[in-house]
Order: sequence, then structure tokens, then C-alpha cells
Amino acid sequence: MPVTFAPAAAQDVEEIGDYIHAENPTAAGRFIAALRARCDRIADAPRSGAARPSLWPGLRSIAFQRYVIFFAIAGDAVRIERVLHGARDIEAIFEGRESDQ
Repeated sequence: MPVTFAPAAAQDVEEIGDYIHAENPTAAGRFIAALRARCDRIADAPRSGAARPSLWPGLRSIAFQRYVIFFAIAGDAVRIERVLHGARDIEAIFEGRESDQ
């Protein structure tokens, strides 16, 4: 099962990488590689993780270090919808109340 990234998720990963890169470029590369590998492994058990229907019908999530990977099954693929730090107001983000700067 292929894994794809929604535009918002791709931007999330880029911003996470940029944030870590500012302090430690080597760590940023390792972290992003590990994050992408974890996203790829979701395809092995796409019904894993916690169901998050209160945020979005069909949405699921799984933790990765201090981040939460949000994904949905789209046809025969897994689509990563967002990758957010666990300390953020996730409900507000999905409701559009928190701006993504």
C-alpha cells in the first residue's frame, strides 16, 4: 500500500526539518529520515493507531516521538494528512481556529 503526503503534511515535515536544522543540521536529517520511515510503516498496518473521528471522519493518528502523525486510508493508499507537535492545540488546528504560521 503506497503512502502519500497531503500538501499540509508535506509542509509540516519541511517546517519540522527547518526548525531542527537551525540548531543541529545532522540531527534534522536523521529525524526527518526516521519520521518518513515511520510514515512508510503505517502502510503495513493501516488500521493501526487511534481513530480520531471527532477531528475528521476516517482520520487516525499515531505518535512519533513528540509528534503526532495524522493519516487516513484513501482508496488503496495511506495519505498522511498532518504531522503536528503533540503540544499544539490539535483540535483548533483541525477546526481552523489556529493559524499555521
